[in-house]
Amino acid sequence: MHIAIASDHAGLDLRRTIKNHLEQAGKTVLDLGPDSTDSVDYPDFAEKVTRAVLSGETNLGILICGSGVGMSMSANKVPGIRAALCFNAYMGKMCRAHNNANVLCLGERVVGAGVALEVVDAFVMTPFDGGRHGARLEKMAALATANQA
Repeated sequence: MHIAIASDHAGLDLRRTIKNHLEQAGKTVLDLGPDSTDSVDYPDFAEKVTRAVLSGETNLGILICGSGVGMSMSANKVPGIRAALCFNAYMGKMCRAHNNANVLCLGERVVGAGVALEVVDAFVMTPFDGGRHGARLEKMAALATANQA
């Protein structure tokens, strides 16, 4: 499994922790930065991860900022991305199982590293259930198309 990961300056430490965790679990991680705590704009890094996911370069993406909200909002502006802001392992599991989320968003200032790693593991290990959930995803995609103006 290939996973793209990026953060803004407020998510740098958690990003590094998650990257190391995933690599130790045998996952291939594409780290898209940044490399310092100098202030950066989170939409720029959300774009990098969403491009990697949509191009098929990676299977999934993970985005981290201070709260997770900015990354989530930015990623969800990209058609084909289903980004989920998660605060516990149950949310990490269900966003994959029922919503086929392809990008996980986390807030370094909101969740501790231990909880974040549990969320990441649940997100990465859970497959999409399909079935009735697939029809709901089609309706969600139709909403996006219907409201483009």
